[in-house]
Amino acid sequence: MKQDIDFDPVAGVSIAIVPDAAPEPGADGIAAWTVYLLNSNDTPLDTVLIAAEGYGTQPTGEAVRTSTLRYHFAQVGPHSATPVELINPAVFHLTNQYWVSYYQEGRIFDKKFIFVPDSLVPANLSPLALLDGRPGVLHS
Repeated sequence: MKQDIDFDPVAGVSIAIVPDAAPEPGADGIAAWTVYLLNSNDTPLDTVLIAAEGYGTQPTGEAVRTSTLRYHFAQVGPHSATPVELINPAVFHLTNQYWVSYYQEGRIFDKKFIFVPDSLVPANLSPLALLDGRPGVLHS
């Protein structure tokens, strides 16, 4: 049973949402963004499973939930950034959740990375070392 599994705290693994291009002067936002799984550990991640979904309310007040998309990576190398999916800015007003599970050195790890509504904006960008200094919104 899940309650019998001892989950150690996740360290060195993050999710970053990165714009594919710099915003054009006078533009309201960036058209294309990519979600990355970042592994800053010295060891690889094995059997990585990611469940991605969005939920919240539309501006009209109607509740909305996106489809749950699942991704599998056999291995994510040490000190690497792996693209997971493209994300449409039309869902930035929702809570965007990435549930990541993986094995590292034979131990299982599990963490939810939650981007709150309207946190994916150019004002929250910061340089990401694993992406050669490209700016993105990081969740550790």
